[in-house]
Amino acid sequence: MTPTLTIVGSGMAGIGLLRQWRALEPERLVTLISADSGDDYAKPLLSTGFSKGLLPDRLAAGSALDVADRLGAVVRTHTRVDAIDLDSHTLRLGEERLPFGDLVLATGAAPALPFDIPSRLASRVFTINDLDDYRRFHAALAALGRPARVAIIGAGLVGCEFANDLTAGGHSVSLIAPESAPLPRLLPERLGRALGEAFQAAGTQLHLGRGLAAFEEVGGHVGVSLSDASRLEVDLVLAATGLTPRSALAEAAGLAVSEAGIHTDRFLATSAAGIHALGDVACVAGVNAMYVQPLQAGARALAKTLAGTPTAVTFGAWPVVVKTPLLPVVAYAPTTLPARWRIEGESPDLAAFAEDVNGRLIGFALTGRCVRRKVELARLAPPLLGY
Repeated sequence: MTPTLTIVGSGMAGIGLLRQWRALEPERLVTLISADSGDDYAKPLLSTGFSKGLLPDRLAAGSALDVADRLGAVVRTHTRVDAIDLDSHTLRLGEERLPFGDLVLATGAAPALPFDIPSRLASRVFTINDLDDYRRFHAALAALGRPARVAIIGAGLVGCEFANDLTAGGHSVSLIAPESAPLPRLLPERLGRALGEAFQAAGTQLHLGRGLAAFEEVGGHVGVSLSDASRLEVDLVLAATGLTPRSALAEAAGLAVSEAGIHTDRFLATSAAGIHALGDVACVAGVNAMYVQPLQAGARALAKTLAGTPTAVTFGAWPVVVKTPLLPVVAYAPTTLPARWRIEGESPDLAAFAEDVNGRLIGFALTGRCVRRKVELARLAPPLLGY
C-alpha cells in the first residue's frame, strides 16, 4: 500500500514534520526513511555534551523504534534513496521500488570539506553533523584515556561551539581559521575578537589568519601544517568548515536547485508536483536559514499544507543564540551588506547594530551582558522572511 506521506530524512526537520503532521492526521500511512540510525535528537545538543560529560545515548530522546511506536510510522533506518522517479512516483532504494504519495525531502546539509583527508588519517579526522558522527568522535576521545589535543578547523558557529564545549570538557583545543576573528559571518570583528579573548582566557589556542596546508601522520598522531609554515601535533582533528545542502538527489530528478539548496515557494513546494523540501536543504523563496526556528516554522506550516490547509511559511527576526558560555553571544545577521556597524559598550559586553544607509536597523550582534537586549532588538529588526 502506498503511504500517504513519505519523508526522506530523520533529522530535526523530518521527525519534526512527522510529529506535527501526525497531530493533524492521526491515522494516515507515513514512511520515514533515514540514512543513519534514525534516533530522535536535537542537533544543537551535539555541541554541549563534552562539557557535561554526557554519553551519546543521553543526547537522544528516543530510538527509531520509539519514533515508529510513538508516531505511528514505518521507519526505515540505514536506508539510502538512490533516485526519485517522477513519472512513476517511486523511490529507488537499491533494487527496490517504493511508491510515494506526497514526498518531503528533509535531507539536511553535509559537511563541506575544502581539503582532502589522507586515508591513513581517516580514523582521526572527524566531522560532527549527526548523532552517529558524535558517537564516533566520542569513542575516539574515550579510547585515548586522557584529555585529548584537538585541532578544530573552522571558526564559524560549529567550530566555536565545539571549541567552547571541548575546552570546558578538559581537552586542549587549537582553533584554526583563515579569518582574523571567530564567527566572521555573524559578528563584526570587534565582537569576534572579544569571543576570541574569552577562548584564550579559558586555555583555547587560537591560530587565526592562517589556513590549513596539510595533514600528515606523525608517530601515531596528526601533524597539522598551517599556511604560515607553523605546525601543530594533535591527537584528533575536527573539521568545521561549513555545510552544503544535500540536494543531489533532487537535482538528479530534475528539480530546481542551486548552491543554496532545493528551491521552494512559501508553501515549501518544489518545482515538481507533490514534492516538498524542508529544513537545511530547502531554499525557501530565496532564503536558506540553517537554524532551528526557521526549521520548526517550516515543519508547522508544511504539516498544515499536507493535511489539506495550504499554509505559507514566515520566518521572523529570530536571532541565533550561540552556545559559547565562555562568552554569551547572540546574533541576527543582516541579509544585505550593512552601510555601517554601530558598536556600543566595552569588551566583553558589546552591542553592535547593523544599519542601512537610512539608519534603519537590519541586524545586530550582542556579547556578554548585552545579550539581554535580544528580545528588544528582535522586535525592531525586519523579519527574515515576512509576509
